[in-house]
Amino acid sequence: MKQISILGCGWLGLPLAKSMLEKGFSINGSTTSVEKITILEKAGISAFQINLFEDRIEGNLDLFLSNSDVLIIDIPPKLRGNSSENFVAKIQNIISFIEKSSVEKVIFVSSTSVYSDDNSIITEETIPNPDTESGRQLLEAEHLLRSNKNFQTTILRFGGLIGEDRHPIKFLAGRKNIENPESTINLIHQIDCIGIIEEIIEKGLRQAQSENWDWNEVFNAVAPFHPTRKDYYTQKAIELDLSLLEFDESRISIGKTILSEKVASVLNYEFKKKTL
Repeated sequence: MKQISILGCGWLGLPLAKSMLEKGFSINGSTTSVEKITILEKAGISAFQINLFEDRIEGNLDLFLSNSDVLIIDIPPKLRGNSSENFVAKIQNIISFIEKSSVEKVIFVSSTSVYSDDNSIITEETIPNPDTESGRQLLEAEHLLRSNKNFQTTILRFGGLIGEDRHPIKFLAGRKNIENPESTINLIHQIDCIGIIEEIIEKGLRQAQSENWDWNEVFNAVAPFHPTRKDYYTQKAIELDLSLLEFDESRISIGKTILSEKVASVLNYEFKKKTL
């Protein structure tokens, strides 16, 4: 049985941990909330309360990483609205603990925000050029992890995250002056986020059985479904009987189209949610 540590058992990390438990893995999971410790423990997860700051870490990160082969880092930057932080400093603090632990493989959950909105077609060969602070810090964090020779890192750049309990139409419905109506959507369902992470881990295990597999990979991960924002959100509002959006069509739309063909070609992964 392999042990995996999941740093950040939130919207994605918790169902991922539950799925990995069902597959026979032992899971250490972290949360920032003392109230959530019981939820993790009831699910069969070895729970740790860990809080990351720019200048320190609160919680037993050494024990959290102890005896784990793989670390999954799923802690998004807090850089929206009035929130601001040095996310890169947080990752730098974690690295020193990884270096002295049993962890050999890292999966870092990043974002397609590392690519700029320049109306281009994006693949993993595209040079990132983030135009947001969140994208810039994520890209720097990626570099820190991938350049470290003490462990190997796979980068997963997810598009917009959706699930049964999470969809952008629910807060966009009825809004006016929505920008970029002709740009395409780049979304991925929670089910496929979990499936792709699990496939990477399975590939890593098979690597030990002489399969040719390089852990140091970068994957873009979005559903192969790219209608325009206007078409998609209008249809979703109708389906869910929500107020229609009003789009600002006075300006040229800017965005990007993210391709995930490498997920299919390298991981042999087939999206379960091809339309969203």
